[in-house]
Parts: sequence; structure tokens; C-alpha cells
Amino acid sequence: MTPASLKRLAVATVATAGVIALAIGPAGASASGSEKKKDDELIPVRILSINDLHGNLEPPTGSSGRIADESGTIVDGAGGAAYLATYVKQQRNRDTVLVAAGDLIGASPLLSAAFHDEPTVAFLDSLELATSSAGNHEFDEGYAELKRVMEGKCHPVDGCSPAGKWKGTDFEFIVANVIDTKKDKPALAPYYVERINGEKVAFIGLVTKTTPSIVTASGIAGLEFTDEVAAANETSEYLRDVKGIKAQVVLVHEGDQVTPNQSPDACPITKGAGSRIAEGIDPEIDIVISGHSHQAYICKATDPAGQQRVYTQGSSFGRVLTQIDFTIDKGTGDIVRSSVVADNTVVRRTVTPDPATVSFINDWKARVATVANKKVGDITADITNVAVPSGESPLGNLIADSQLEAAKTGGNAQIALMNPGGIRTTLTYASSPAGEGPGVTTYGEIFAVQPFNNLVQVVTLTGAQLKLVLEQQWVGGPNNQAFTKILQPSSNLTYSYSNSAAWGSKVSDIKIDGVPVTPTQSIRVAANNFLVGGGDAFAAFTQGADLWSGPLDIDAFEDYLTANSPVAPPVPNHITVLP
Repeated sequence: MTPASLKRLAVATVATAGVIALAIGPAGASASGSEKKKDDELIPVRILSINDLHGNLEPPTGSSGRIADESGTIVDGAGGAAYLATYVKQQRNRDTVLVAAGDLIGASPLLSAAFHDEPTVAFLDSLELATSSAGNHEFDEGYAELKRVMEGKCHPVDGCSPAGKWKGTDFEFIVANVIDTKKDKPALAPYYVERINGEKVAFIGLVTKTTPSIVTASGIAGLEFTDEVAAANETSEYLRDVKGIKAQVVLVHEGDQVTPNQSPDACPITKGAGSRIAEGIDPEIDIVISGHSHQAYICKATDPAGQQRVYTQGSSFGRVLTQIDFTIDKGTGDIVRSSVVADNTVVRRTVTPDPATVSFINDWKARVATVANKKVGDITADITNVAVPSGESPLGNLIADSQLEAAKTGGNAQIALMNPGGIRTTLTYASSPAGEGPGVTTYGEIFAVQPFNNLVQVVTLTGAQLKLVLEQQWVGGPNNQAFTKILQPSSNLTYSYSNSAAWGSKVSDIKIDGVPVTPTQSIRVAANNFLVGGGDAFAAFTQGADLWSGPLDIDAFEDYLTANSPVAPPVPNHITVLP
């Protein structure tokens, strides 16, 4: 460990003094290991974990509320804070700690997002969450806002919520691989320590190092997102050699993909960034709890010393609760790795919902109802975010058109592009449970589609730069696009592409209002500030000139639906796919 790293961790330790919690009580259930130890030399510990809750206090609907159980049967009705609370209380004993692997807030439904996710954090406090790694979505509203959520005070723009002055969290988000470059120290506490029956367990927080490419740049200015493995190893070494803690668990907001509809306890995974971390971090770390990819799995990863350690993830939206049981050797203070047993439990809505949580959610629903149920306009049929073979979708085209309309006056926009990842669900024709009637679109419904509160911005790109933006939709370029992301075009922008062509030559025949684009012409392009800042690896946007900032994207969408009601699903035929 370098002197600079040691100094950073020492500063972080001072800053987080008092995070060692006590959970002293009689031994609970434990898994037996192969080591020959007396029962009183083995200390039982249970970890419960969640990830990627995304503020889903109410039961998630549609595909977000479905998941396969251990037999492969699809459970159509999983998740919901009141049911999750019941499962946590059922599985908790006096040797239990509840932790999380990030994205607990951000990209949340209106019930939580309208109040800057304070309701979700208050719910997590009620569950006695001990700690969570920060996820990329914890930075959606910026680093300063994340600090406010943890430390307290009312929102600097919107003020206090109906619940009164915000008190902050009872837990801390932790992350070892994010550095505040202005202060040359960790942006958040790198680790958290829980003491159970006299034995210390350290949790090391990590967030995907790709965070700068998937959140708005201005919100994380001055932060450096470093390699996850290197940060984990430095922190692990510090915990072992300086703090004397050998029982170590990583909470990492990064994960892998699985075969659809497999058991949440199965482990056929497609190894990716999650496995790179789970296999690469220090052998001192015994358990890896992951997130980010919204998958459910119970795996074993081989550490650099050739030994296996448990590697888990618990789906998303509160649909799964992960339980990990193990023992700690009282003599060494280390986890008996052979004792570790993990299980993913589907959070079914067949149990009795926790009454206190039901009451809590109803209070917040009453507070947000006036905003959520406000009519925005009418639609004639479902407007789906499901992509056609070209990659565009009816809802994507509609949102792009709304942003173009909002940016014409003032921004002089000529076309618009929308990132598909910012479109979170379909706009449905059927009436919602609020009973507004078929075809009626409410503010709550459009917020579910676009929950990020990004600004509509406009920049000037040359025709050549616009082509480069469109080329950056594919992997193989200099910006390390992880997978193909087809931007959603406004209806007046058309072009062709060939998947088989070499990168840089995939896009052709770009036209605006039917007129071919030339490499040297100037084009005013509207997009949200996430894309304009180079998000999703579209770095060519940052070459734009004459930046103009307009309304929030949700306001632009609302105004467009109101002005053009009733709205029919656009035909997604602006992109032609060539051989």
C-alpha cells in the first residue's frame, strides 16, 4: 500500500469514527464448517442483503414485478416495501446485519422521487439497514445531493418535504474507489464495520468504475472513479494490517448477466465485470455481494489464491432478499469460508405486509397524490419502449419529438436524439389503479417513463460530428461502448446503417427533413444533459458548441402530450437497416 493510499484511508477512518455498531446477543442459526472447532469458538453471523431497490416502495408492476422462483416458475407478483419488510423481520435474528449493494435510490417512481428519495431512505432506516455501497444512481442528482441525503437538511431548491426537516440517514453509503480530487481523500467512507458477539466484520464498498459514463458529468465534477479491484485490495490490506480485521465482505455495485428465468439460486452466469472483480480481489475477502445488473444468482468465484468464495446478487426492485449464514473463528477473527451458505428468497406478496410500512407508504401516497394523478393528456393506444429491429421504439421517437419541440424556441434545435436507457417503461392505455380511465395519461405515468429530471439542452454539431455520434452507437470505437445503444431520433431525422460494416462506416444517408446532411454544415441538436455531457459513451457530443439549456425533460414531455392530445403511437420507421 502506498503512503498516499494509507493517508487517504486514515483520513477516512477518522471521518467515520463511530461507525462500529454493536449487535450483541445469543448465538443464532449457523452453518457448520469443516474445521474442527468447539461450538463456543465459532461465532454465528447472518447477513441479509438487497440491491437496486430504486425507490420501489409500492409493489413494482409489469415485468418489474415478475421473477422466477427456485423451480423456474414465474412469480407474477414479487417485491414491494411492505412485503420486503416482512421477509426481513422473519429472517432476522440477533446475529443479523442488513446491508445493500447500491442503487437503493435514483431512477425511482414518483412516490419517492418527488421528495428526492427521502421516503425510501426513511424506509431503509426503519429496516435498520447498516450500510450500503453507493451505486451509480446514488449520484443521479450529484455528489452534493448524496451528501445531503446522508447528512440531513432540506433540499436547497425544493425545501422541506411534507414530513418536515430532513434528518439524514442512520446508515452511510460507502465506496472505496471514488476519490474527491480536491481534497485528495475518499469521497465517502471506504468501509463500515459491524461488531457481532465481540467479532468484527468489515464491509468494503465499491461502485462500477464506469459511473462517469452513465451519470451526468456536472454532478460528479471533481470525483475520480478508480479501479474496483485495486481499491478493494488497498482497503482490505488496511483493514487487516492496521485495524486487525480479517472478516471482510465486499459490497460492489457491479455484476454479471444470467440466463433469463433461471432459479435465483442458480449460477450459470455470463462472466463480465462482476466476475472480474469477484475473482480479482484479495483472498482476505471472503464474500462478494453484488448489484447493478439486476440479476439473481448464488455463485462461487475463485480468488487469486485458488480458493472459492461466495458471490451473490439479489435481482432488483425488492423482489429478492439474499441470506448468507456463516461462522467466524473466535481465535483468528476470520470467516470460516467452508461454513458460508447463501440463499436467495423471492419476496412474494402472499405474506402479510408489514403494517407499519403499509401505513408509512399510505402517508406518502396521500402527499404525492395531487401531483401523481394530474391529467397530462390522452393517448389512443399503448406507446411502447420496446425496440423494433432497427433499434428505435415508438416511445423513444415520441420523447425525441417532445424535446425537439421544447428546444426550437430559444435553442433553435433542428433535430433531437434520446438515449434508450433513459426510457424506463411503457406508456400504457389502460387505466392505472388511480382510476383515471383508459387512455388518460397522468403525470405519475409519464414520470415513470422519464424519472431522471434531466435538462433539455442544445449544442451545435457539424454533419461530420453528428455522424460520429451515430457511429458511437456501436462497440468497436475509441470510447469503449459496452454494447450497441441505438439513440432514438426525432421524426424529421432519418438515416441508414449496416451492422456488418466496419466501425466508422456503419452510418449513411443522414437526412434532416428529407435533405441530405453534409459534413461541414452546422446542425443544432437537442438532447438531455446526460447525453450532451458524453454519457453512455457518446463522447462526440462533448465536441458541440454554443450550449443552450432549456426545460426539464419531464416538463417538455408533459407540454408535448398536452398540446398534441390525443397522441397516437408514432411509427418507428426513421432508421433503415442495410445488409
